[in-house]
This record gives sequence, structure tokens and C-alpha cells, in this order.
Amino acid sequence: MPVRTSEAEWEGDLRDGTGTMALGSGAYEGEYSYVSRFEEGDGTNPEELIGAAHAGCFSMALAGNLAKAGHEPDRIHTQAHVHLEDGQIARIVLEVDADVPDIDDDEFREQAEEAKQNCPVSQALSGGPTIELDASLA
Repeated sequence: MPVRTSEAEWEGDLRDGTGTMALGSGAYEGEYSYVSRFEEGDGTNPEELIGAAHAGCFSMALAGNLAKAGHEPDRIHTQAHVHLEDGQIARIVLEVDADVPDIDDDEFREQAEEAKQNCPVSQALSGGPTIELDASLA
């Protein structure tokens, strides 16, 4: 199975420092700071990247579920609203809008709920994986 890698570098203290985050594929690199994370400043933040990962994973899982049930989707658009409260991710709201031929609301909601429960990012965020640490001083 593939191992996906991303990285971050931070310089300075929590309040006045700055950092960058990058995806191992090179598809994204961006700056982040205290202000972009805990206030409303320029740059990205870890929660925004978690939201993108969750929205992408959920959309793919839902597409797979729908196709397996005989309802191949034309389009699935998902927004993940990651709520950061008191320094913790308090909740994530997945808001999905889809074009799926020949399906009723009940079946669509059932397939969406299954995707929410079973996509790998949902499972990881619900306490799934072991997190290991290898730490060293430069």
C-alpha cells in the first residue's frame, strides 16, 4: 500500500512565528501562521487541509457507493466545514450536493451516511489510526 507524505516547517514562537506546509506530491505548498489558524488572516491552516482531505475522501467513497448501488453519479460536490473551538477540532460538517440520476432522497441519504462512516479519513478522524513519533534534535 502507498505511503503519502506531507511536511510542515515552523519558525519562531506560537504567536509571532510563521510556517509552511507542503504536500509530498508537490501539488500544494502554502504559508500558515497563528493569525491564519486561530483568527482570520491570510494563509492556510491544518484544519483547512484536513477539511479538503475529508471532502475529497467522502466524495470518492460516496461515488463508489452510489455506483455499486446502480446509481452512477454525474457530479458530487462536498464542502467540509471544520469547526475549531478552544484549540480543538470540535466537529466537521460535511455538506454535499450531488447530481445522481434515478435515485430518491432516502436512498441518497443512506449512501451518503455510509460514505461518511466508512471513508478512510472519517475513520482516521474518529480515533482510528495509531500515531507514531520519531523525534530528534538537529
